[in-house]
Amino acid sequence: MSTIALRGPNRVVLAQHRQAFQLLGALPLLAVVALVGTWLWTEHVANAFAATGCSVRHTVPGCVDTVNEYLDRQNWMKDVLDWSGLLMMVLPAFVGIFVAGPVIAREMESGTYKLAWSQSVTPTRWLAAKLAVPAVATLASVSVLSAACAWAQTRENAIHHPPERYSREVYGSIGTVPVGYALCMLALGALAGLLLRRTVAAMVVTLIGYGALVVALNTVRNGLWPSLTHTFKPFSEYRFPDGAVDTGEGWVTSSGERLPADACLSWHNDLKQCLADKDITLRYLDYHPASHFWPLQLVETGILLVLAALAVALAFRVLRRRHG
Repeated sequence: MSTIALRGPNRVVLAQHRQAFQLLGALPLLAVVALVGTWLWTEHVANAFAATGCSVRHTVPGCVDTVNEYLDRQNWMKDVLDWSGLLMMVLPAFVGIFVAGPVIAREMESGTYKLAWSQSVTPTRWLAAKLAVPAVATLASVSVLSAACAWAQTRENAIHHPPERYSREVYGSIGTVPVGYALCMLALGALAGLLLRRTVAAMVVTLIGYGALVVALNTVRNGLWPSLTHTFKPFSEYRFPDGAVDTGEGWVTSSGERLPADACLSWHNDLKQCLADKDITLRYLDYHPASHFWPLQLVETGILLVLAALAVALAFRVLRRRHG
């Protein structure tokens, strides 16, 4: 009997929002088909181009149209990856809006939650089902999408250019961060729905909250893990590490004091005189190497999961205070 009671609210949530969950389940399948299909076609185009004997770097007469056509088709993979990254960046917002509005606030606004509570379903169990079912669907869907995007990025980067995993589009679409954002927004959406009890208002507040969360974490992301520093003499050749992202740069005096990068900006063409007058002996560059990608991802994901847990705890507290 207890098993049936536990499964009842979950089945109700699935039935109420069947189409939304079907869409969430179809997204990974569509993404995998699009990414794998585009990559296979890109490989086919590359092999066909290699058979023509033409070269992108050294274009000879008669190959201009062939090279242009090849480059246009190669850009398809990049376009698909860009759209996939955009999808992964907006998906957490849609998850939060969906839970805030249709799942929670609409029932509170219309009063239909009372029907569930009159069927031997406690408010706590009702809210647990409202959170658990979307959480499981979101976790599965976003994880598959993230893995598919990571696979496609690896294929694309290995063929055409060095990895750019620190760019916002790529960083936000692969690894554990997309899952953390989705679960965090799910929890914040539920909290907004319980607090506001109005569908549109809860959805708007959730969307604003997502924007604020993204801006805040993008601002502090470089400080979530200790960066490395390279120093080198002014005017000397320096090669930036592949796959790294810079977090700061400037000058270093003979006493070890750091000066900002624009310390000699007003000196225009007399840079050497500025360096001498300010006793500058070195340049410095703070950066995160490619090996810092996963530490940054895991720390940011941990922050998001802690925020999600706090939002869930607060949501249950609000529910108990208002409805016992």
